Amino acid sequence: MINKLPIFKQLLYSLLLSGFILAQPGDGRAQSKKKKKSKKGETEQVTPPKKPKSTSKIKPYKDIITDKAISDEGMFTVHKVEEKYYFEIPDSLLEREILVISRISGTVQNFNFGGAGMRSRPQQVVRFQKHEEKLLLRSVSFNNVADPDQPIYKSVRNNNFEPIITSFDISALSNDSTGYVVEVSGFFTSDVEMIGPLTSSQRKNFGVKRLDRSRSLVVRMKSFPQNVEVRHILTYDASKPPSNATTQVLSLEMNQSFVLLPKTPMMPRIADERVGYFSIQQYDYGSEEHKAAKRTYITRWKLEPKDREAFKRGELVEPVKPIVYYIDPATPEKWRPYLKKGIEDWQTAFEAAGFKNAILAKDPPSKEEDPEFDPEDVRYSVIRYVTNPIQNAMGPHVHDPRSGEIIESDIIWYHNVMNLLRNWFFVQTAAINPEARKTKFSDELMGQLIRFVSSHEVGHTLGLPHNMGASSSYQVDSLRSASFTHKMGTAPSIMDYARFNYIAQPEDKGVALYPKIGVYDMHSIYWGYRPILEANSPEEEKVTLHAWIRKHENDPMYRFAQQTARPIDPSAQTEDLGDDAVKASSYGIANLKRIVPNLIEWTAEDGKDYEDLQELYSNVIGQWNRYMGHVGANIGGIYEYDKTYDQAGAVYVHVSKEKQKEALNFLIEQAFVTPEWMINTEILNRIEDAGIVNRIRSAQVRVLSNVLDFSRLARMIENETLNDDKAYSVLEMMDDLREGVWSETQRGHKVDTYRRNLQRAYIESLEVLVKKEQNSVPSAYASMYGHTSVDVSQSDIRPIARGELKKLQSLVKRGYTLSRDELTKYHYDELLARIEQMLEPK
Repeated sequence: MINKLPIFKQLLYSLLLSGFILAQPGDGRAQSKKKKKSKKGETEQVTPPKKPKSTSKIKPYKDIITDKAISDEGMFTVHKVEEKYYFEIPDSLLEREILVISRISGTVQNFNFGGAGMRSRPQQVVRFQKHEEKLLLRSVSFNNVADPDQPIYKSVRNNNFEPIITSFDISALSNDSTGYVVEVSGFFTSDVEMIGPLTSSQRKNFGVKRLDRSRSLVVRMKSFPQNVEVRHILTYDASKPPSNATTQVLSLEMNQSFVLLPKTPMMPRIADERVGYFSIQQYDYGSEEHKAAKRTYITRWKLEPKDREAFKRGELVEPVKPIVYYIDPATPEKWRPYLKKGIEDWQTAFEAAGFKNAILAKDPPSKEEDPEFDPEDVRYSVIRYVTNPIQNAMGPHVHDPRSGEIIESDIIWYHNVMNLLRNWFFVQTAAINPEARKTKFSDELMGQLIRFVSSHEVGHTLGLPHNMGASSSYQVDSLRSASFTHKMGTAPSIMDYARFNYIAQPEDKGVALYPKIGVYDMHSIYWGYRPILEANSPEEEKVTLHAWIRKHENDPMYRFAQQTARPIDPSAQTEDLGDDAVKASSYGIANLKRIVPNLIEWTAEDGKDYEDLQELYSNVIGQWNRYMGHVGANIGGIYEYDKTYDQAGAVYVHVSKEKQKEALNFLIEQAFVTPEWMINTEILNRIEDAGIVNRIRSAQVRVLSNVLDFSRLARMIENETLNDDKAYSVLEMMDDLREGVWSETQRGHKVDTYRRNLQRAYIESLEVLVKKEQNSVPSAYASMYGHTSVDVSQSDIRPIARGELKKLQSLVKRGYTLSRDELTKYHYDELLARIEQMLEPK
């Protein structure tokens, strides 16, 4: 192109471009000063305004992450620079869902049940979000959901605004400017509720005043490909700490796990109350229903067939990713094989669901085999061996709250669970099993007991809750059969609290004593884990899942029922066996009566004190108390059978009158008639200076209070209202109970110490019914504690109790007249004064 500018203009233009005439601002050369005219017409020099300094607090990366930094790369990089800790979070993880699990890793005595390893908070989801020069940590909830493509999704988000837990100043950008460095030391040394160890009641009970940040610190941080682990100590000023009270200090070590959730959630499986699984709940506002639809999904591992075509042909196939459990390196070598067998016992259940090698147990790898192995890495599920006096084991799991996918599980195995197993096996089988007649079992026997508990806890980590109704499907006398028990175990589910075979009698040779993976367990794994390949949504699976349940609907071995404490349904109880509590408990008591006279011989060892004798004697009494509870639950009991509209029959069925009456007669004979077999002076004079009178009293009072419970009486009144004379009425029950507890008044017999205590307790129980109100129980726990709400003042309970007091007044007067025993007459006289005060308070 020909330049047509005049020569002088071309020269001027080139000088401008080359910078010889006007220097660029900020290039180090002198800037020209502009002139402007003043109002008087004079020209004055004006200095151009300086460019404002940057207000950004973000510093160069090298100024924050210095040469002194100790760094660990993973999900996001963690840095320790002298006393400060930093997260370096890539922008690809902003807005991603991250699961936070808060555990107490270092605790003190009397702080909580479970000790180290227990979660202090329910698992929570957070996300990091950038706002100007800060990263916000926001809490995310999936309780209310909607399809993001639907218009209603915006309303769901607006009405479930995510709270900001904390905000971090961005200290620096990463070297490639694709991430953000934030200091997090203060977050882990502050009293942050979301990750704290204390409940409100613990703060009150321990007199916690404040967190002392000067004595709180970060211990370490570790980063793995899918999780970051933070260990930190929180120290509180506490006026009543649970231990070391003179220090006025409570220090606890916490472990925070930050686990990256899958970008695309697994397709969930809809839960059904007829098959037991731990579950998550969501309310879907985008459904076609005329209300927010409640969606409940089971928790389970993601198992997909590696060869889909072979699976369709009915062949056993391996999963794309099997479930693998590692044994903690701290576990004693001799117990490892039994823990591993307990894990792999579940293989048969997964084979029934179409998978082979779906669940595996492995020893911890050596450094040479896997230098990256770490029990804290979320990629590894580990049975953690904890040296703690707690007699227990637990099988929690970490799951994706969006889909229910189980991501990882660490079973907590407390060392002293072996003592619990010793006590159970002794009191439940020693009468027929010579191997159990000692205080220290052989390694083989203890190993088998460990295997049983291992299988049970692994079941929890697979998503299975307790199935307390399983054991009631076996006839009591079947558990005395060697052929039946070896084939079927002691219950159709190892997830029941069925324990060991206390029903078998000495003449039942060769009978099996252990539970094992049973019929129900196979069914539940099949129902929860078998892929339905043709389904593309949870809703499309429902027809098939329903058909799998209905296939076995009339077989009680496939029934799921979960209750604990004081159950309303007597067929869903802890620690029981068989379909008839009276019969089963009668066999159990017969065995206890065989054990007590032999306790001294079976616990004897030269040079040893009587600690084991005392412990096992107490366990015998505890086992007796369980039998009383099993039988007592039938009084006012209601069976519950979960059903859908297309299944015949009632969901709730009252226990028959005959069975309730039989249950009360059993309690009268076994509890309210003094259990003399417990009162063994040879044992008592070796374990205590006093105590048997109070022990018998408290045992009898427990049984009596269970019978005269507000909730139980309310159910009996409703049963009579609905079913008339088919029901066991409260008045009939009171007549039977009175006859059993006050029989001495009819004949003028002497009333001994134990019966005097029982009769006083009876009067006091009636006083509760006359004067007290029912204790409230949160609705979420009502069924667990056998709670049936009743307004006592507006029910028949109070008039019945007053009527019973009047009847007793006449009986006691008669007993007083007939008795010739001075202490008995004193007893009756005092009871009459009590009754009079209750009926006519002064």
